[in-house]
Amino acid sequence: MSERPLWAPWRIEYIVGPKDEDCIFCAAGSAGEDDDRGPAQSPLDRAAHCFTMLNAYPYAPGHVMVAPYRHVAALEELDEEELLDLMRLARRAVLAIGTAMTPDGFNTGLNLGKVAGAGIAEHLHLHVVPRWEGDTNFMPLLADTHVIPQALQASRDALTAELRKLA
Repeated sequence: MSERPLWAPWRIEYIVGPKDEDCIFCAAGSAGEDDDRGPAQSPLDRAAHCFTMLNAYPYAPGHVMVAPYRHVAALEELDEEELLDLMRLARRAVLAIGTAMTPDGFNTGLNLGKVAGAGIAEHLHLHVVPRWEGDTNFMPLLADTHVIPQALQASRDALTAELRKLA
């Protein structure tokens, strides 16, 4: 078997770039409507208490996260309005991704705490990950490598168009 390189040039920015001390969710949640921070640093969708943003290092094209504006780590810290917004935005994300990308299914969930797999445990966020039949292949099993076939800006453009239709 010959070796073939896997190119993921967008990841080098994260690997060699400075690690911001600021919470990415707090920063994204405070971004204005005209703020052009990049495809994964500003909200795709907003509600009164929560917002949706692209995952900058997705498991699949269209992988989004829904988070409260308030910086809280635990599910029990959310009030009733935040809980409702979290689920309403997750449902809107599933609808938009379903129309824009036609996945075969979704993984949705919360990783509460570092031990549970939360990359950013200090700010609760719900993942919505579209899945396609056969999207898990030998790469994650043998090389702990994930192949993402769509650029973040293309995912953002597709989802933004569908979210506008749902508004």
